[in-house]
Amino acid sequence: MVEKVVFEKRSLGGTELQVTPIGMGVMQFSGGAGLMGVAFPTMSQEEKTSLVKTALQGGINWFDTAEMYGFGQSERNLSQALQDLGIHDGEVKVATKWFPFFRTARNISRSITTRLNNLRPYPIDLYYIHQPFSFSSAEAEMDAMADLVAAGKVRNIGVSNFNPERMRRAHAALAKRGLKLAANQVHYSLIHRQIETDGTLETARELGVSIVAYTPLEYGLLTGIYHKNPDLLQKKAFFRRGGFQSRLDSTRPLMSVMEEIAGKYDATPGQVALNWLVNFHGSMVVAIPGATKTSQVEQNAGVMRFKLSEEELERLDKLSEAFR
Repeated sequence: MVEKVVFEKRSLGGTELQVTPIGMGVMQFSGGAGLMGVAFPTMSQEEKTSLVKTALQGGINWFDTAEMYGFGQSERNLSQALQDLGIHDGEVKVATKWFPFFRTARNISRSITTRLNNLRPYPIDLYYIHQPFSFSSAEAEMDAMADLVAAGKVRNIGVSNFNPERMRRAHAALAKRGLKLAANQVHYSLIHRQIETDGTLETARELGVSIVAYTPLEYGLLTGIYHKNPDLLQKKAFFRRGGFQSRLDSTRPLMSVMEEIAGKYDATPGQVALNWLVNFHGSMVVAIPGATKTSQVEQNAGVMRFKLSEEELERLDKLSEAFR
């Protein structure tokens, strides 16, 4: 009998923001709208509310959205789902992101009202700079974000896709305002481990910044369903199929071991992949897998009911070294 574990919440970047190791990304709530909408099926509000309900029932306490996800559609739908479920401020944590393209840091204070209105009555517990591509410096962005904290409009500050150098600058700028950089949200998974070799993970550890991993299941590749039935790839959006076949071949040895380990815990390969992600580096990494089915949410939340052994973590590390 394998001992079941219930994970304690983790503090992001040493702030007072306490989140579960597994959160829920809701980019899919923009289905049909905006830049990212075409990548997801259009769901009814009832379906979205059901996904959020399942996440909460599974112990997940935070949700990640962004301005660019349907140009606010995801934010509005998340808020509606939480309201439909009778969730009050303080019962969940909400993270969203500022869209930086073709903007300056001045826009951060101008556009925050829209973010707050979209998410009302829920506050913004974590506000990210979504990409390092605005017309302003990291210092100017952090100063504008710190102003929002001072005004009580957001509670904590994060960045997304920042390289080590820009992360250091953001961290230093916030320190001058007496604030901590809570997190750097980056692409990270068992088979996408570049942050371990480009300095991002090392720098985050040095600065005390948490890593929030997006695309932690590689669009379903790490669940093993495509290894068992490659024909399912035809149902994926065209732009997501590219390279999938070659990745199926290169990951088969790893998937075989993941299935073996999963059997020990009455789990799935996808749960093993997420479990490795949120445990291999101690408590500094958390993950925000998305989902379009309640069964997927149940599996994601179920990751928090067991913990891989040190031997298993190291074994998966060695098997996936080629993906660093």
